[in-house]
Amino acid sequence: MRNLALTLVCLLALCSFTRGDRPAYRLFAADSQAADYDQMLADLAQADVVLFGELHNDPVAHWLELQVAKDLQRLKKPGGLVLGLEMFERDVQPLVAQFAAGALPDSAFERQARPWPNYATDYRPLLQWARENKIAVVGTNAPRPFAKTVAQGSLRALDRLPAADRALLVPLPLKVDYDLPGYKNMAAMFGGGSGAHGGGAQNIIQAQALKDATMAYFIRAGRQPGQTMLHLNGSYHSDRHDGIVAYLRRAAPTLRVRTLSVVAQTRLEQLEKDNVNLADYVVVVPDDMTKTY
Repeated sequence: MRNLALTLVCLLALCSFTRGDRPAYRLFAADSQAADYDQMLADLAQADVVLFGELHNDPVAHWLELQVAKDLQRLKKPGGLVLGLEMFERDVQPLVAQFAAGALPDSAFERQARPWPNYATDYRPLLQWARENKIAVVGTNAPRPFAKTVAQGSLRALDRLPAADRALLVPLPLKVDYDLPGYKNMAAMFGGGSGAHGGGAQNIIQAQALKDATMAYFIRAGRQPGQTMLHLNGSYHSDRHDGIVAYLRRAAPTLRVRTLSVVAQTRLEQLEKDNVNLADYVVVVPDDMTKTY
């Protein structure tokens, strides 16, 4: 009887542990229905461009980016996957390409390529995997000094750039669509009101547009027909098929684009209303997850 009682106690404890399990993330489709990872992966493998909208300091997002890259490589033909990163700017692309090809040591790359402060924990594993598996890597972002120049003085400040500098950006002049939802939100956030050009926020919106359009331009330039580019960027650059997506569609309407967005919620069981239709797939992570910075 004592052994039976002990067995029952152990079974109850096991059941309690199972019910108390804490998943690190949950995956949803745009309409808030639970999504299957393998089905999502098969869908992504058919895309020309996959925009993975991350929370820059979330370790689950960075781990999942690496898993998606590995699994896409498994599904694609050799040479069928290329990586794109917001985190590296166009002027350091020669260094990015050398590193991916194994022609530049880690120490030199980290010293010269201006990696983000969280590079060691969040992006180095992905780039090292890419180098080991001969995956091409493309830095897509506009150099920071140019974005800062626009934020302080508008896109007109780029008119005097020499040809070598202009080659690091989307072809100019850039037409900004101030009616994009993300830009309208920025106008409200930065006190621009509802004016057609965002009022006082106009230059900030133009700087954001320069980044979005430049990334879109080099995403298209960085992939060949039949390839899938997995591009990592902050979620705001691609949420609600806005930002980068809008410029991709403007330049190449037939391009097959899929988006993911990482969001933090207190409860993971159900997608919150504000996160419905945020992306083709929404990755929900705990809002109390340890951050990388």
